[in-house]
Amino acid sequence: MRRPANWRDVFREASWDEALDLAAGKLRALRDAHGPKALAGFGSAKGSNEEAYLFQKLVRTGFRSNNVDHCTRLCHASSVAALLEGVGSGAVSNPVRDVERAELIIVIGSNPTANHPVAATWMKNAAQRGTKIVLAEPRVTGLGRHAWRTLQFHPGSDVALLNAMIHRDRRRPRRPRLRCRRVNEFEALKRNVEGYSAEAMAPICGIAAPVIREVARAFATAKAAMILWGMGVSQHVHGTDNARCLIALVSITGQIGKPGSGLHPLRGQNNVQGASDAGLIPMMLPNYQKVADAGARQWFERFWNAKLDDKPGYTVVEIMHKALAPDSDPHKVRGMYVMGENPAMSDPDLNHARHALAALQHLVVQDIFLTETAWLADVVLPASAWPEKTGTVTNTDRMVQLGRRALSPPGDAKQDLWIIQQIAQRLGLAWRYDGEESGVAAVYEEMRQAMHGAIAGIGWDRLTRESSVTYPCLSDDDPGQPIVFVDRFPTPDGRVKLVPADIIPANERPDAQYPFVLITGRQLEHWHTGSMTRRTQVLDAIEPLATASMHGADLRRLALQPGDVVTVASRRGSVTLGVRRDDGTPTGAVFIPFAYYEAAANLLTNPALDPFGKIPEFKYCAVSVTPGGSPAPTVGYGRRSAQAPVV
Repeated sequence: MRRPANWRDVFREASWDEALDLAAGKLRALRDAHGPKALAGFGSAKGSNEEAYLFQKLVRTGFRSNNVDHCTRLCHASSVAALLEGVGSGAVSNPVRDVERAELIIVIGSNPTANHPVAATWMKNAAQRGTKIVLAEPRVTGLGRHAWRTLQFHPGSDVALLNAMIHRDRRRPRRPRLRCRRVNEFEALKRNVEGYSAEAMAPICGIAAPVIREVARAFATAKAAMILWGMGVSQHVHGTDNARCLIALVSITGQIGKPGSGLHPLRGQNNVQGASDAGLIPMMLPNYQKVADAGARQWFERFWNAKLDDKPGYTVVEIMHKALAPDSDPHKVRGMYVMGENPAMSDPDLNHARHALAALQHLVVQDIFLTETAWLADVVLPASAWPEKTGTVTNTDRMVQLGRRALSPPGDAKQDLWIIQQIAQRLGLAWRYDGEESGVAAVYEEMRQAMHGAIAGIGWDRLTRESSVTYPCLSDDDPGQPIVFVDRFPTPDGRVKLVPADIIPANERPDAQYPFVLITGRQLEHWHTGSMTRRTQVLDAIEPLATASMHGADLRRLALQPGDVVTVASRRGSVTLGVRRDDGTPTGAVFIPFAYYEAAANLLTNPALDPFGKIPEFKYCAVSVTPGGSPAPTVGYGRRSAQAPVV
């Protein structure tokens, strides 16, 4: 996939009416000719709650299927699956800042100093005041300098380590009466971990047995302890099992439902929590109501006055497979509407994903820049950045926050809410959301009714007065509940469902041909696919080039020096880039950030899915590292975006 030097070589400008008529008209024609499953939509976690809500409503009532997803499928889908199953809620139990009230925190599978710098600052401040930090991570990152103990476990051995910690506390939970009152399936969990002693797991996870026991004991006996985790936990074929172990560990030790204790999956993009809450998930309606639940579905059918599909839709990766399905497949995806997502850079096995996008009969992209995905589109609709609209987002702490427009969109660009409504009307939906800022208040109030089990008490007028309120908040006089599960869990019987987990190997293991493990992730300077941060001159000046980080011992073994060029290859593709020494990266592993188009790490990654969360295994695949190669030219993004529709 090579991008032309000038967008005019591929597109021409169009009026809004022409672009919208073409965008919606072809989507409607494909739906009518091939059925609802022929269409799919990817929404955005970088936009507002109102945009997410309206986008998923459009797909469900306009496309008439549940083929709608967004980036949570690629980051925390397995965490949400485990949390909904175990504690009945897909959100955090307490805010990040509760680390200030914890005696001990475990940070696992996350690099907060690069990915969550504000949260990392609170963690470092807590450490200065005496909080013990345990960093459990295959790569030792910046937070390691502040850690009480560092557990540098072997990549992919999360379950082995966590089950060994559970094993230590299986017979003598810290609060036996609390355990009996608040959990189910404890005996099944206890039987499952019988063979997971610290001594048995030490060779598998690479952590000495006394250290495992010491950390487990410290966590169980702390007055308050938290676990915070990132995509290093979730982005595996066993990501849901990883999160199940975390849930079990806090539950049997009583470290949940009080200040300074609990479970916190650190969210990445600014509104990944809110977009998930609003229903940008193929198997869930707003507020995590299952589409297969007849009662929930019928409620929304009455509320939206539309018949809804009773089958879960396809996920991000599955949609790409369906785009390449034979014409005889009745669920072949032929058209897509992508708002604020960049699957041509974010999906695993990018050669396959780009082939799928190019194979579509019709692709509509709505974004603020000409992303890699937009270059493959038939119609590009220029949308609005966050300062150019009014709306709400819900952060990682479950805090619903109101943002007010400070700027107008440039040129002929339009607000996302307006564009979604225009597409909907051309699909035959009689929507009418009156009011300022594309009817945002009316959309929010409808969303509040749809999510009454979480935000019933957070009206638009209240937000305009208070700016932010934390849910659950169920009445006008409810101040919001930053800490939940104090008395019971939102499960049918009010208890945690413990789910035992066993070791499942990575889908693809190193071998003689591909002897290294690839770990992908973000870096401080560039966010996700780089579509915004690499246009920022200061950030691009700090980190202009893609690099592969390796331990010094591996560099010496390959006769490499920092700055040398290497080619990293997997069974799916290869990239050529400079090598960087990083002794925090374990021997036998390579770390590559995925923000660089010219050396896209996701060309290498494995699209194998977790069976529960349907999340790809971004954090583990087998690669080779060969000295030499010809790096691709550094891509300059330029400083201008399309400010009028192009077709």
